[in-house]
Amino acid sequence: FNFPAISFAVSGVSISHKKFIKASCRRVKTPVSFFIVLSSCDSFLDIVPDDIATIDNAFTMRAQAEKYLFTCYYYLPAHGLLEANPAIAGGDELYITESFRSAAHVHAWYISHNMQSSARPRCDYWTGADQQNNKSLYQGISDCNIFLENIQKVPDMTQAEKDRWAAEVRFLKAYYHYWLIRMYGPIPIMDQNIPVNAGEEEVKVFRNTIDECFDYVINTLTEIIDSNHLPDKIMNEAEELGRITQGIAMAIRAEVMVTAASPLFNGNADYKGYTDSRGIEIFNPNKSEQDKKQRWIDAAEACKQAIEFLKAQGHDLYKYTSLEYTISDQTRAKMNIRNIVTEKWNQEIIWANSNSIIGQLQDHAIPRGLEPGKEGNASVGGNLAVPLKIADLFYTKNGVPITEDKTWNYDDRLELRKATSDDKYFIKEGYTTANINFDREVRYYASLGFDGAVWFGQGVTDETKPIYVQCKQGQSAANQISNSWNETGIWPKKLVHFKSVVGQTSGFTKITYPFPVMRLGNLYLLYAEALNESGASKTDVLTWVDLIRERAGLEGVEESWDTYTNNKKYETVDGRREIIQQERGIELAFEAQRFWDLRRWKLAYQEQNKPITGWNTQYSTNEDYYTEQLIYAQEFRIRNYFWPILDKELYSNKNLVQNYGW
Repeated sequence: FNFPAISFAVSGVSISHKKFIKASCRRVKTPVSFFIVLSSCDSFLDIVPDDIATIDNAFTMRAQAEKYLFTCYYYLPAHGLLEANPAIAGGDELYITESFRSAAHVHAWYISHNMQSSARPRCDYWTGADQQNNKSLYQGISDCNIFLENIQKVPDMTQAEKDRWAAEVRFLKAYYHYWLIRMYGPIPIMDQNIPVNAGEEEVKVFRNTIDECFDYVINTLTEIIDSNHLPDKIMNEAEELGRITQGIAMAIRAEVMVTAASPLFNGNADYKGYTDSRGIEIFNPNKSEQDKKQRWIDAAEACKQAIEFLKAQGHDLYKYTSLEYTISDQTRAKMNIRNIVTEKWNQEIIWANSNSIIGQLQDHAIPRGLEPGKEGNASVGGNLAVPLKIADLFYTKNGVPITEDKTWNYDDRLELRKATSDDKYFIKEGYTTANINFDREVRYYASLGFDGAVWFGQGVTDETKPIYVQCKQGQSAANQISNSWNETGIWPKKLVHFKSVVGQTSGFTKITYPFPVMRLGNLYLLYAEALNESGASKTDVLTWVDLIRERAGLEGVEESWDTYTNNKKYETVDGRREIIQQERGIELAFEAQRFWDLRRWKLAYQEQNKPITGWNTQYSTNEDYYTEQLIYAQEFRIRNYFWPILDKELYSNKNLVQNYGW
């Protein structure tokens, strides 16, 4: 935000003292502890609903206070929006072309292409300056503080309702801090707004240490949970789905605690000696092994408590039980996976962002011209491309990695093979495709659309007349338009509701759904990870992994590795860690989890320096098409683990120190 030639942040962390006198410009009455969020002398506080004249009026009646409550929810990151969530297109899980990036304003593309900048941080949630869909979370935190200062004044509300709303907003404030911590590392904690009459030094805050940051979020969430002011579940679904419940608070606390225990944040010696002007090492690198392990122990307990509570509320792993269609066991198994994400409010979903409804992602997760004759439909673009290394991540049908399965020839994975009747529920019978697409686990076929792949749905549920992808040049789903191009020839089918239908010449009738922020399968794998790192037994750890595998139609870890590999790596902590990490990559594919996982595990430097490759989509013959081609030599530097702080912030507040490498 700029005030006549002087820049300052909405967070207040870099406002110079003399600018406080400008607060009289506001048309909003400023409470004593109001955090300055002024953008210019003639601007109105745009985050207050338009029909509320002052902050005082915002809390004179329940109806007005409710509008301010929803203002606090407004700042939730748009988890399912390409332009807003860096975890969708900012890593190595999905690739988009530069021309589509430009047309759709997908700024996360700059992150995946090592073009981040401290002069203009992309997907900047600190200041919100990058683009309109990246809101300043510090401004959101400020609004939450205003709400909490005033909610008890509302006369026509019961105390129980005031307490519930306050608990929701406290959760949001903690979550906004958590989102910033994952991005920037240590941040200034803003639990209260800075008073208007604060001195210059009081305004120029420091970054808290990383442990202080996580402890603030964890303690806040624990206080909310212990207060029991949040509802166990939403009773009025028509009006309240997406609002915070006790189960959401417990699940997110578990995720925060696992993140805090992870190598990037838990005594990371890579940042040893990195201090601010006070001489404080804000990354807390000097921790004993027992202190680091205790983080994992505490995280495991939080996961256990969340799972027990959620199971008692009726949450369970999703399975497709509908009898609406007569379908094969193989297709039903695929639906067990496809519908986890797309069937709204199913029993596995713990928290879905009802302000982030998935329509746009479906436009680009489905091939243009999925059916012959619909190639000219401009309503879909099919631009989200899955790199071959992500396809490699999925297991064989035996539930082990393709590099370890002694019955699966990894070296011949690019050779050609014709599908038989045994493959017909996964690959079009008689179609020739690459070996890599055969004999894979059901999650491979449920999650990916590739040349020759059967695509159940799209208005066709007769399995004797399947729709399948045909994307070599000259075929219906081939790349045809210069700014709408799937670079690898593989689509994230998992994101498309099976009842969404592309029209004949135009239109795309989409069954939309809110983006799942947290689901039970995610929590199970977080629990397995925390148990493994805290020293739990092999059996205790693998129990939770095997529940996920069972839903996917696979045998347990021990059975699979004993039968199909020569490596019993599940016997060691390191081996189980690898298994859990791969399970997360498969199970949570395209759900905006891998981006953060690779960072917190400190594996982004390893994984995101591997090349992005795909099929040679410009060719029409099998021999030419099925040639792996380099699309982009991705580069990830150590500095990319954390976002840069906007340069203007540092100029205005000399107490802030820039992140390493920027």
